[in-house]
Amino acid sequence: MKSLKGQLLVATPHLPDENFFRTVVLMVEHNANGALGVVLNRPASQSVAELWEQVSEEPCTSPQKIHFGGPVSGPLMAVHTDRNLAEMEILPGVFLAAQKGNLDQLVRQEEHPFRVFLGHSGWGGGQLEGELEHGSWLITPATIEYVFFADDNLWETVARHIGDTVLLEALKIDHLPQDPSVN
Repeated sequence: MKSLKGQLLVATPHLPDENFFRTVVLMVEHNANGALGVVLNRPASQSVAELWEQVSEEPCTSPQKIHFGGPVSGPLMAVHTDRNLAEMEILPGVFLAAQKGNLDQLVRQEEHPFRVFLGHSGWGGGQLEGELEHGSWLITPATIEYVFFADDNLWETVARHIGDTVLLEALKIDHLPQDPSVN
């Protein structure tokens, strides 16, 4: 089994779970015992500053929205780019933090991009592999740009990228123009 850590899972219409309709999941960990990821494109209405009023004695002023990481409850987690606050490297230059001290420092700084997640997406051993066999997910390597994508259309953007990649490989084309009318 090849680990999907550092990959993106892109939900297909074949995925019956409503929790993952049109989602993009960053895989944080994947091994024989199971998998863990966070949904990148499910922002909540609550800001990090509002959440921090509830979980910390020291407020922060971050207007950034928190994200629903998935249907599994668990500790707050952040995906970020500050190596000094890293508890795990997910892909080159992208890290995970879940310890309170690291999270407190992350939400009070503006130098490094970060996203805070409530909950996560989890699969037991073999469960994700079964979903992949049934065509529920497409896979593509994660990038810093996708992880911190600021637009509402992440699912469409990543799905289009996967489709273009498949088309290029199938037709043995080196480059696909943005505007096909220029061919």
